[in-house]
Amino acid sequence: MEPIKVYIGAIQPKFLVASAVPVLVGSALGFAVAGGFSWGYFLLALFSIVFIHGGSNMLNDYFDHLTGADWVNKIGCPFSGGSRYIQEGLLTPKAILIEAMVLVSIGCLLGLVLLVLTKSLVILTLGLIGVAGGVFYTAWPFKLCYRGVGEIAIAFLFGILPVSGAYYLQAGVLDGHVAGPAVIVGLLIFLVILINEFPDIEPDASSEKKTMVVRFGFAPCIIIYRAALAGSYMAAILAGIFDKSLIIAASVYLLTLPLGIKVFILCNEKELRTPGQFRVNAMTILLHALGGLTLTVGYIVCGVF
Repeated sequence: MEPIKVYIGAIQPKFLVASAVPVLVGSALGFAVAGGFSWGYFLLALFSIVFIHGGSNMLNDYFDHLTGADWVNKIGCPFSGGSRYIQEGLLTPKAILIEAMVLVSIGCLLGLVLLVLTKSLVILTLGLIGVAGGVFYTAWPFKLCYRGVGEIAIAFLFGILPVSGAYYLQAGVLDGHVAGPAVIVGLLIFLVILINEFPDIEPDASSEKKTMVVRFGFAPCIIIYRAALAGSYMAAILAGIFDKSLIIAASVYLLTLPLGIKVFILCNEKELRTPGQFRVNAMTILLHALGGLTLTVGYIVCGVF
């Protein structure tokens, strides 16, 4: 069982919530708008993106090993720096690469089943963009996270794109209903990526990984973080105003506001520069999960009533 645990651990299962949340939100929204629900489409979409995400995590480990980014990272933040399985000698780079390709292939196969069932160019387009984005986040030749666009790419790949795709599978259309929740989920995962860059600023800079925090520094990125956090609540309010049929879901999301305010206050330079202090990181991840859960529950309530 020990080798199995190692291979499962290399996927970094605790981070797969990031790919499950947008599918849950988009699917629940589709149910609320269309009044029906396809469990088959939902499960295929969920497992497809989770497998691709798990494979992408391992590809990130492999390519960050090649560039040296994970070798120079001695911070020990539990929310960044990869699995470190290569650095700790638990798996070889070759084993990591092979498992990554297997997982991505399974995810693509499930996506192909969805494509056959739907015969939709929308699903084909979104799927190709999602796979390419996940693979080339750290892989050559694009290396998105090394070129200063990693945060925006993640907001799209784990927010706007999968929420829209999951919604389309249930509703059969892409329309204005999806705008609010897609932006909210995109902003929430953007916050997760951004906050986890603060502890890694020195190793990222030394390996030429041009993250937002490396490019702009602590103070400007704290402002960006707070603006994006406030923007998620503004998006919920606007969604409720302009889409009154779904106002319940927007209102339920606002239940996370006390946590959001606490994170807003804690996100300061003194807190983020304290060695071994990762409270803001953990709370941001919690906010992302709770935000997705509240939106999902809210849209289910809208669909039922």
